[in-house]
Amino acid sequence: MAYVNPQGEFSRDTNYITTRITADGADGYPVEPGRYRLVVARACPWANRTIIVRRLLGLEDVLSIGFCGPTHDERSWTFDLDPGGVDPVLKIARIQDAYFKRVSDYPKGITVPAIVDVPTGAVVTNDFAQMTLDFSTEWTAYHRDGAPQLYPEHLRDEIDEVARRIYTEVNNGVYRCGFAGSQDAYDKAYDRLFTALDWLTERLAAQRYLVGDTITEADVRLFTTLARFDPVYHGHFKCNRSKLAEMPVLWAYARDLFQTPGFGDTIDFVQIKQHYYMVHTDINPTRVVPKGPDLANWLTPHGREALGGRPFGEGTPPGPTREGERVPAGHCAG
Repeated sequence: MAYVNPQGEFSRDTNYITTRITADGADGYPVEPGRYRLVVARACPWANRTIIVRRLLGLEDVLSIGFCGPTHDERSWTFDLDPGGVDPVLKIARIQDAYFKRVSDYPKGITVPAIVDVPTGAVVTNDFAQMTLDFSTEWTAYHRDGAPQLYPEHLRDEIDEVARRIYTEVNNGVYRCGFAGSQDAYDKAYDRLFTALDWLTERLAAQRYLVGDTITEADVRLFTTLARFDPVYHGHFKCNRSKLAEMPVLWAYARDLFQTPGFGDTIDFVQIKQHYYMVHTDINPTRVVPKGPDLANWLTPHGREALGGRPFGEGTPPGPTREGERVPAGHCAG
């Protein structure tokens, strides 16, 4: 849920349902295999984080996943990819129904990702930032053998600090550009975004990953924005100082992650473009979806191995994507 203030500045409502699913069940929702369903849309960068982390940690057998389609109306994301347009587990056509089960007159935006309590059909949380941290810290009893440490205790302060700047300046920064309602608001948003991207370039020039020598939560959070930069944000959101493919350090870093199991195999470029260009009719009233850019270059050598680092630390890569959870052929690079 977002709005544009009288100065034309985009602002995101971050007042989410902050109930947590924890090992001790302090909020009334204990971690429990099979009890919850993660509802996502491949198009959404915030939901994409949860898809990646769930896969890296190997939570597929304990936390089922439901995929909404790439477009939605003013009411809700819908399960139009499923037979009959109904989620096979929750038996609903709109994620809105699960929100109303929790709060009958839920007044805010119906967002993904959301975790639903299957027995009651009610949303437990849509707090996407806390969700992935809890996957790393509260669901540990169900991590796969060889699961990486995405939020290691000794690096949490630094991860939090880096992630905070990535969120305000990059993840949300592209939206601040795209939905600016005045020239002045846009100019300021543009400058803020590229100042942050220059900072990230400097940080990543000499180290393979954002914090430490392994992939962490911070990398997941940056990756989902970078993956959408050239297909959407560069043109649609006017973030056009340069394409990602014209920023050598960030482009190599993004390709490195894309080619890492659990990252690129979650990216559906077709759905990503359909979502932004068809839903944001105030920005793109024709709803015409661009054919480009060419995606083959995502698979070109990146050379980042020369910086050292171990993607999964002492852990191992996740196995192949599960049947029924794979990005459709032709929707990804390669």
